[in-house]
Amino acid sequence: MNFLAHSHLSGENRDILFGNFIADSVKGNGLHKFPEDIKNGILLHRRIDTFTDRHEIVKSSIKLIRPDYGKFSGIIIDIYYDHFLALNWEEYHSQSLSNFVRNVYLTLGKRFKYLPSRNKRMLPFLIAQNWLVGYANIDDLRRVFWGMDRRTKNISGMKNAVDQLVMNHKQLESHFREFYPEIQKYAKETLLEIETPVQD
Repeated sequence: MNFLAHSHLSGENRDILFGNFIADSVKGNGLHKFPEDIKNGILLHRRIDTFTDRHEIVKSSIKLIRPDYGKFSGIIIDIYYDHFLALNWEEYHSQSLSNFVRNVYLTLGKRFKYLPSRNKRMLPFLIAQNWLVGYANIDDLRRVFWGMDRRTKNISGMKNAVDQLVMNHKQLESHFREFYPEIQKYAKETLLEIETPVQD
């Protein structure tokens, strides 16, 4: 799962969304320096990633493209799945994609000074280029992959990832549609678990 899906799976608590967004920049026990809800967002992100990485449907998607992208295949599939979520957004959320994303950007912007340095560098580009809405659009998606390929010094081959998506679109979308309800259910259960105080 990538930025859009992680945001969508965060529920209504803005601090949990913030924690979910910064989670990849928080290593090991570093989460314990954050307030409880932000820490819960980091935990949620980690649990979602573990569930996703172990799921057979996701593994099938990765297998489709692994011959061409090797160790970068999982990252690419995460973005493909965000593409399918953006493309079919009205099936998964009552609020429009543009309004939902605007609220995500507002949440992150209000907490900008608390972002880890990596996220501080990235967020202005994410907002200026409107990545979360742009995931639905093939041309915008191509620009995202080109940027990621440059950041890997052009060794990942991700500049060609949109062509691979177009070629396997039907099968990959079928994988996403089968998988996403499962991760939604898992995220809701996880939120209930981590937000419910342990009774003595």
